[in-house]
Amino acid sequence: MSPVPTSDGSSAPTALTPSGDASPAVNGVSRGSGPGPAATPPATRTAADKETTTGILFGIGAYGLWGLLPLYFYVLNPAGAVEIVANRVVWSLLFCALLITVSRAWPAIGAAFRNRTVFGTLALAAGLIAVNWVTYTYGVTTGQAVETSLGYFINPLVSVLLGVFVLKEKLRPLQWAAVAVGFVAVGVLTYSYGKLPWIALTLAFSFGLYGFVKKRVGPRVDALTSLSVETFVLAPIAAVAMVVLAVTGAATLTSNGSGHFWLLAASGVITAVPLLFFGASARRLPMTTIGLLQYFAPVLQFIVALVVFKEAMTPERWVGFGVVWLALLLLTADMLRAARRNAVTRKRARAAA
Repeated sequence: MSPVPTSDGSSAPTALTPSGDASPAVNGVSRGSGPGPAATPPATRTAADKETTTGILFGIGAYGLWGLLPLYFYVLNPAGAVEIVANRVVWSLLFCALLITVSRAWPAIGAAFRNRTVFGTLALAAGLIAVNWVTYTYGVTTGQAVETSLGYFINPLVSVLLGVFVLKEKLRPLQWAAVAVGFVAVGVLTYSYGKLPWIALTLAFSFGLYGFVKKRVGPRVDALTSLSVETFVLAPIAAVAMVVLAVTGAATLTSNGSGHFWLLAASGVITAVPLLFFGASARRLPMTTIGLLQYFAPVLQFIVALVVFKEAMTPERWVGFGVVWLALLLLTADMLRAARRNAVTRKRARAAA
């Protein structure tokens, strides 16, 4: 869902692409060559503008659906986190199989399974996203949706830390400041909760690592292939969980009426659609824009938790969230400044060509 570790090799807060595909192109505008900066034809500019608008709409659709996901879990009551996630995996696999058949993409699926590197990487990604899904669903269904939103707010900070400790990247001053402020925020929130905000930290690190692992696959698999392989890996475990819940009488899939059954069955569509929207958005937008759109989901989750679920926010928690938002402001400012500097560098390079 939502926000993602840096996928363009920088440590700026970009979206953790669940689909694993992100385009480094700048709004898809083709550039001319020659002794000076070539003027972009009006027709090309119009096409690029349309692509950008389409990408933004797809991005808003993806992050909007992820942000409103707590409402879906809310109407699934009394289903618990394990049952919801198990159904989500099984029905997603069936929905993906339908999409693959319609789009005739079975050869791509077969190629992914035959490639040990791709399959192994996606299997690891599947484990990480399973941890993320169970933790997120548990948080929402147990009245802790505010803390789940916190996890996706601090996710960009985790991306920066992964860049430092795993990719050995060097941080810019504003990024160091943001990380330092983020640690202060965790301390404040630990005090306000009376314990480590483990739900938020688990979500942030599992999704951060998920995006990092998916980056290793890169453009070798598209969003549908990636989701299909991951759900295939998780499907046997999910099926066993559904059987155990049914045998022990804890399952609600068939015991709470047809409406509840179809709501759970719809989890396949609800899981796949935003991922496909995100893939369509990432192919059309620069990573700077994706990085800004990623905050849309946790903001919506936070609003839903306060307005719909009526979860309490103590003054100490407001302070903690305020410190987190300050860290994100610093990261965003650094990201925009870096993007502007890179754009100037590219412009000068084209002028000198």
